[in-house]
This record gives sequence, C-alpha cells and structure tokens, in this order.
Amino acid sequence: MSIKLVAIDIDGTLLNSKHEITPEVYQAIQDAKQAGVKIVIATGRPISGVRRILSELNLLDEGDYVITFNGGLVQETATGNEVVKKGLSYADYLEWEYLSRQLGLPMHASSKDGMYTANRNIGKYTVYEAQLVDSPVFYRTPEEMADKDVIKIMLVDEPEKLDVALPQIPATLTESFTVAKSAPFYLEVTPKNVNKGEAIKQLSALLGLSMDQTMAIGDQENDRSMLEVVGTAVVMENGNPDLKKIATHITKSNDEDGVAHVIREWVLN
Repeated sequence: MSIKLVAIDIDGTLLNSKHEITPEVYQAIQDAKQAGVKIVIATGRPISGVRRILSELNLLDEGDYVITFNGGLVQETATGNEVVKKGLSYADYLEWEYLSRQLGLPMHASSKDGMYTANRNIGKYTVYEAQLVDSPVFYRTPEEMADKDVIKIMLVDEPEKLDVALPQIPATLTESFTVAKSAPFYLEVTPKNVNKGEAIKQLSALLGLSMDQTMAIGDQENDRSMLEVVGTAVVMENGNPDLKKIATHITKSNDEDGVAHVIREWVLN
C-alpha cells in the first residue's frame, strides 16, 4: 500500500547541522506534496518554532497539518484550528517543578504563548531553546502559574547532569507521564499517552488513512513513539543507535540530505 502521510521530525532530521533546509530536501518535499502525500512536521517545538519552516516548505495550505509539543497539539496550519490538544494540569506542573528543584535541574514550562520558568537564574538551555524556537521567556513563580495553559515541561541541563538525574526520577512519575529525551540536554515531559505516535494515529484516523499508509522519519528518543506505530519507520544515520534497532530503513544523515533520500527512494519510487 503506497505511503500517503510522512511525519518528519525537525532537529537532527529535517534540518542539517547548520539548522538549514537544503535545496534537495526542499524539492523532495515539494514533489511529495505535489504527488498528494501529506507532509506533516512532527516536533517537540511549540508552534512559534515551526512557523518559519512551514512557510519555507509551503505547508500552510488548506489540508496541511502540524504536530507540535511532542503530540500535545495538532493543528491545521492554514487556520490554526486545533485538531488535538492535551496539556498538563497545574498540579502536574507543581509536581515537576518541585522535583526539578530537588534534582537541581533548570526547568521551564511551554504554552502556546511562550515559555515560563521559576528559575531566577534562567538556565542556559532554556535561553537556547527560546532562541531556537523563537519563543519569549517569562519568569513566573510557581504561584503565578495557576492560570497558565501548560502543554509541555522541559528539564534542561548539561547531558552528564541529566544522565545522573534520570534514575532519580520516581517511577510514579515516569509511569504517569511521557518522559523522553529530545536532545542530550533536553528531557521533555507531556501527559501520559501524549506523544508523536498517538498524534499521528489520531490524525491518520481523521484523514481516513490506515497506519500502513504512514511513514515517520526521526533521530531521537522522542521520535520512538511515532516510529513504533507507523507502517514505515525511518531513522537517520545520525540518529540514536537504539532507535535504529526498530527501523524499517536507515537513511543518510541530516548533513547528507537524508530526508530527500527517504522520499525519493521509498515514497515517490
């Protein structure tokens, strides 16, 4: 059965190491869209961090969709209409904010309108993330977060510090939330059963597509959920070695136009 939907991660997948969309990747995506294939960007980023990319790839037409916040939000790109939205409660936020202080890790909470941190000394990876995704950062105390619409939480620090902290996270939390690394210095938290895979399943059902007609391309642990549910799972050469074990195909690296290679070889061929 031919592939009708391709979900593509951004960092380490769509973009090369210079954070660019190469001409080869751009043209392959245009050719796939022209052939009637749904190209869906699926990312941990907020919508603010995707708009430029959607515009650059001509994915702002009626019938185009985007998955953001690791599956916490699925929208029509032309209208902004929310097809799926699942966020965290204030109690969830307080639980993770308290844990972040216990572990000594900077933390921020993401919503559609920006990033919020209770760290008076804002973590450098929070600043980096804000610049990367073109999002404002607000300092707010935990008490001031009660009315915020939090979709995702991120614990951010040096990779070695995150690696030490990970085993210290209580099992009650790792079992009650979706917790996954999207980069060596990012640990992302969303509600249980909110992930890229669930978002793709819901979007595919909306579009009347079977999972056999879907493909996902990714490189990090937060892509695992979508790679496990789609009919064709593609991992980048530069991707996490553990993810390659579940791949249908392993494509070239993000610096070798890996996404273009996928589309040419296994979608349009």
